[in-house]
Amino acid sequence: MNETTLEADYVIVGAGAVGMAIADTLAEETSARIVIVDRRARPGGHWNDAYPFVRLHGPSAYYGVNSMALESGRIDQIGLNVGLNELASGAEICAYYERVMQEQLLPGGRVTWLPMHDVDEHGVAVSLVNGQRQRLVARRRWVDATQADTQVPATHGPRFDVADGVTCLTPTELTQWQQPAAGHVIVGGGKTAMDTALWLLEHGVAHDTITWIRPREAWLLNRAHVQPTPAFAHQTLGAIVAELEAARDATSLPDLFARLEAARLLQRIDPTVQPTMYRCAIVSEAELAQLRRIRNVVRLGHVRAIGIDRIVLDHGEIPTTAGHVHVHCSAGGLPRGPAQAVFQGKRIVPQYVRRCSPTFSAAFIAHVEATLFDESEKNALCEPVLVPQVPLDWLRMHLQTAKNQMRWSKRDDLQDWFRGSRLEAYTGLFERMQSEADPAWTALQSRLRQVRGPGLERMAELLRAADGGDGQRSSSVGTAAERNRSVVLLPTNRLRHGEWL
Repeated sequence: MNETTLEADYVIVGAGAVGMAIADTLAEETSARIVIVDRRARPGGHWNDAYPFVRLHGPSAYYGVNSMALESGRIDQIGLNVGLNELASGAEICAYYERVMQEQLLPGGRVTWLPMHDVDEHGVAVSLVNGQRQRLVARRRWVDATQADTQVPATHGPRFDVADGVTCLTPTELTQWQQPAAGHVIVGGGKTAMDTALWLLEHGVAHDTITWIRPREAWLLNRAHVQPTPAFAHQTLGAIVAELEAARDATSLPDLFARLEAARLLQRIDPTVQPTMYRCAIVSEAELAQLRRIRNVVRLGHVRAIGIDRIVLDHGEIPTTAGHVHVHCSAGGLPRGPAQAVFQGKRIVPQYVRRCSPTFSAAFIAHVEATLFDESEKNALCEPVLVPQVPLDWLRMHLQTAKNQMRWSKRDDLQDWFRGSRLEAYTGLFERMQSEADPAWTALQSRLRQVRGPGLERMAELLRAADGGDGQRSSSVGTAAERNRSVVLLPTNRLRHGEWL
């Protein structure tokens, strides 16, 4: 079959949340021509494959792309997210990205969309429909957004053996299953498993008929403290201050997590089990209360095999029956891999540049690409913040985020962009609150200025101690004196991006 050539300034491989945020910002801030290619039929990445009851874990207000709102401004009035900012459903997110593509990106004539295409190692896009081949040429850069693709059960099957006659379903298949079950067995300890447990309870499944195989316990973020909108401004800034105060006063790592839990900043399903996992998962306190109703929790390691009458795990076996429905919720979830430079000559590899913020990070990287020219300067402003796996990564993410934000705070051009960025959310909100001269807000800001240096310094000390004192995995944020000096030099009437986490 003949091979044609398609040239553009940027070729973005992957039309998920990260690829779309980058394309949107490049289209808005440059005159570049862009090719977006994805193996799926629609933009939206893994949201197209996710289970029907999936929702965002954090508010819609700071998810998506900069140029188009996902949120309607609604506060949920019912359900387990009651009283908090709305959470878009998976269907709403897929429809949103279709609108972004059709209404924001394609009408300008500078974006070419290649759905249902794989890209091989030679840069050739191959149609999955008719096999047509197009050699893609990026005059400026390739953007590899595939590393941000999230693994879900529908696309990544179980890593354990399943015997003939066993009912083992994905969460999507669970919603289509119409036969009575002797009981349900949830396999997995991540957010997909939590969502599945909540779905079962919501649909009337008795909690004592659910068995939950949870190889590891996780620290979970409290959604009440991740609400960067005016109605929640005080509690959002208060949570930032409380995190730093907990770190400042912590005598050890266990004491730090105990303080964070006591302040309801971090949560866990079972208060008697020490978490060994942290993945930025967010739950409301109402969701947590529901999850705690499931008491039949199995902690015998990972599942090795499911047979007709037993489940074999790393450290033992438990009984099951042919009448039980087993739900595979053990896909890998967030992408993992070593940090690398974001800007690599002809290639951009998007990664987090702020903790737990994939879409903001992607848009920021695109803005830096669009407005700066020196590669070393770009990489200095976009040092990767690792995707977390273990509780210690809570510290690592904080420290690297602080390092990045301290650099951002010294640049007025970035501050201007933050104010206008829908995905950044915090800067405009905090400046608005500052302008209202609210005494309670002023008191919170004063506490933040006092605790930021000591809190970050103590985080670095705890991390160095945990890493054996060699500092190889810790993130340098300078000395406390350097940080305090950078804050003093900033205008005192404005809370800039570098002064909060």
